[in-house]
Amino acid sequence: MSQKKGQENLGKCRSGKFKVGDLAVYPAHGVGRIDAIESKEINGESHDFYMMKVLENEMLIMIPTANVDSVGLREIIDESDIPKIFDIMKNQNNGSGDNQTWNRRYREYMDKIKTGSLFDVAEVFRDLFMLKLNKDLSFGERKLYDTAQALLVSELSTARNTDDQSVLQEIESIFDR
Repeated sequence: MSQKKGQENLGKCRSGKFKVGDLAVYPAHGVGRIDAIESKEINGESHDFYMMKVLENEMLIMIPTANVDSVGLREIIDESDIPKIFDIMKNQNNGSGDNQTWNRRYREYMDKIKTGSLFDVAEVFRDLFMLKLNKDLSFGERKLYDTAQALLVSELSTARNTDDQSVLQEIESIFDR
């Protein structure tokens, strides 16, 4: 992937376990709160699940506690890593190829968003922002752009303990010409 060396572990679940009330990031859905840890019986076996409510849309996700790493559930990015996210967005000469077909770009961007890495999400947002300056985005690309923006704003505002609008203005100021 396009993650820089050393960035792949940033924002991972360092403690290995979440507690009720913890904020966490679920790939492609964003920041949520662990509302409960419940045991359910499935095929005669008892399994523990994190019951996570996504903050943006209140969707409830059941995540097997044993699968935290494989599904990519992780802690909110550390505030000390935020400047690296902004550096990725500022590095605008690195954008994705304008010469690719929209559906190939879409697949690549979707794969990056699914990693759950905010660094990858920042790259997708930057590339799509730069692309839309030169041409109309396809419907799918516009949806990915909106998704990447929402994921960035939600996690950055949570990490900074500030409002979404302030973070959005700061992101937009990067691209002001």
